[in-house]
Amino acid sequence: MIILSILFFITAILYSSIGFGGGSTYLALLLIWEIPYYIFPVIALTCNIIVVSGNCFNYSKAGNFNLKLLAPYLFGSVPFAFIGGSLSLEKKIFELLLFFVLLIAGILLLFQNKSFTKKNIIFKRPPLLISLLIGSIIGLTSGIVGIGGGIFLSPILFLLKAASPKQIATAASFFILINSLSGVFGQLTKENVLNQIFEYWILFAAVFIGGQIGNYINLKIFSNRVLALATACLVIFVAIRMGYRLMTGS
Repeated sequence: MIILSILFFITAILYSSIGFGGGSTYLALLLIWEIPYYIFPVIALTCNIIVVSGNCFNYSKAGNFNLKLLAPYLFGSVPFAFIGGSLSLEKKIFELLLFFVLLIAGILLLFQNKSFTKKNIIFKRPPLLISLLIGSIIGLTSGIVGIGGGIFLSPILFLLKAASPKQIATAASFFILINSLSGVFGQLTKENVLNQIFEYWILFAAVFIGGQIGNYINLKIFSNRVLALATACLVIFVAIRMGYRLMTGS
């Protein structure tokens, strides 16, 4: 558990530094460590909440919160995150879904990394129905596997040129926070989840400390582009490791 805590700590630093919670990588690490699969979605979602709470505070304090940008995605995602969280999947199906989620998330992060260098972009908010649909799909997927969904929302908003990088990072953090809360409530409808979650308190402590360090790095040291690239490489590496595990059964 000590080694796993260290890896959670490092993950929290990397993800919080670019406004994410790290749920996708927490899940992959828990899977590799062979934690009972029915419990780790709620562990990952709780870690998300701990990490992005600091992000939300810092980004809002800097004046980057845009409710009009975020609202339609939340309206679409929150009910579906709860529904997804309440669903129970067989382990093999869950692992396959998580593999594809990680792989797509890593690729999207690589696209987002390029967006940090673009300037003089004309921003245009997508139509309401499109935003609601995107939010619903992300919410359902997030609730099922146990992630906040910001790792999908953020690159999509960049590709749509919906807002400035800082506003997108802020929207992603709030999206993760609220989605994760909804997903946790859905997960807690399952049996044996609430009784076992407190056994993993050391992981929650690790991501709390890592999240604070990541916030400092984001504000003071590295550029968002460098951090996004590092995180994308981490996500893709874990996805490849999971793919190998699924193919070989080891």
